[in-house]
Amino acid sequence: MDNNKIYEEFLAKDKAAELGGGEKKIEKQHASGRMTARERIEMLLDKGTFVEFDKFVTHRCTNFDMQDNKVPGDGIVSGCGKIDGRQVYVYAYDFTVFGGSLSITNANKIVKVQTMALKNGAPVIALNDSGGARIQEGIDSLTGYANIFFQNTIASGVIPQISAILGPCAGGACYSPALTDFIFMVNEKSHMFVTGPDVVKAVTHEEVTKEELGGAYTHNSKSGVAHFLGNTEEEVLMGIRELLSFLPSNNLEDVPPRAVTDDINREDERLQTLIPADPNVPYDIKELIESVADDNYFFEIMPHFAKNVVIGFVRLGGRTAGIVANQPAFLAGVLDIDASDKAARFIRFCDCFNIPLITLEDVPGFLPGCTQEHNGIIRHGAKIVYAYVEATVPKITLILRKAYGGAYIVMSSKQTGSDINLAYPSAEIAVMGAQGAVNILYRNADEEEKEKALEEYTANFANPYQAAEKGYIDEIIMPRQTRKKLIQALEMTQNKIRVNPHKKHGNMPL
Repeated sequence: MDNNKIYEEFLAKDKAAELGGGEKKIEKQHASGRMTARERIEMLLDKGTFVEFDKFVTHRCTNFDMQDNKVPGDGIVSGCGKIDGRQVYVYAYDFTVFGGSLSITNANKIVKVQTMALKNGAPVIALNDSGGARIQEGIDSLTGYANIFFQNTIASGVIPQISAILGPCAGGACYSPALTDFIFMVNEKSHMFVTGPDVVKAVTHEEVTKEELGGAYTHNSKSGVAHFLGNTEEEVLMGIRELLSFLPSNNLEDVPPRAVTDDINREDERLQTLIPADPNVPYDIKELIESVADDNYFFEIMPHFAKNVVIGFVRLGGRTAGIVANQPAFLAGVLDIDASDKAARFIRFCDCFNIPLITLEDVPGFLPGCTQEHNGIIRHGAKIVYAYVEATVPKITLILRKAYGGAYIVMSSKQTGSDINLAYPSAEIAVMGAQGAVNILYRNADEEEKEKALEEYTANFANPYQAAEKGYIDEIIMPRQTRKKLIQALEMTQNKIRVNPHKKHGNMPL
């Protein structure tokens, strides 16, 4: 056989491999409103940068006559490429091949990509669209999942791991995304659940749709499993690209800085009146975040879940910073179980990847009540203080208004390791609000005495000056100066070195 025929044969095989399950299956995928695995990768990566691995791999299963049904690639498209010129590794389930089901063979393809990403210090992105374990393979398929979970766990905190759910993701398949750092879902197209609606009905007699049980909005707003909600696959894939622009490639690198066109000394007079004089009147913390960020841009994470805490990334002076902020516009910014989990996990992510933390504080306390206590608000609330104390990255705290009791302590106070603590003149740092304190201290007094005590308590505690006198607040600033002061604080702490005591790992209150 001459070379030309050899090359022609290769090209024919190569083209067949790229068709996955074939034209009809591809048409069916498109008819369901979903892209194919290859189309997703092409859209995600910089044009022309994808290098594919294991294109001709096939399964080795002989059960149920599977030996007569083999497809090159075996339902996974995997390899590496670039996003904004930076190396990433990626794998995508191909639903046109056996419904994207997992075999031991294509699981090995995934593990190869995960291992290479870890060795080379590059992010790994998983594009999920799978019917779950390949039933014909039995224990081999389950072994494949276990191997993937192992690599997810070993890579945690070393390289960023991002999952997109672009179709079904059921049973054991859910746990790989759950072990990654961020999960994206597509509204009305993505579904995640350990057991589907039919099993739920059989076991609990509860009738529920797959959208209600594990749809994108459910996991973004109720369970907190997912972090981002897109209306289309394109929106999700562009969201992944944008998220990666805020992150380093691995835990030994810093985020590449961006050129700054926004004046670092810029002041915003609107901040002078953003916080109402009445401490019971809400305001939107996102207005403050957007005001101080480079180009007024805030990349929010988990916007639909536990809205009383706001988390996300900004750039300040061209460098990435993680924002953790109480939201007075929702439940008065109080801390509850969900908000505690949301904040703590984000704090730990930023610490893993050398991203400084900025805490914007306006918190009246922890949410009271039997529901919260019985579900473990003590345990969950402890996660925040644990995460802040453990974090060795630069930590800047700005107290805007209320900073009461235990919530003041856990929201990155000076005593729990914050490096620079700032406050507005409107800050109130106390055990509790004036009204509550007076009702306790003067419970038997008449109204006139209570009124006098209220004025006295307000004068003594409803301000930042006692904390500043004791050195717990480093500087009281004017609101209009917030951007400049935060950038200065980040510059002051950018060479910070702090090492925790040597240990295998701590025992976080989970």
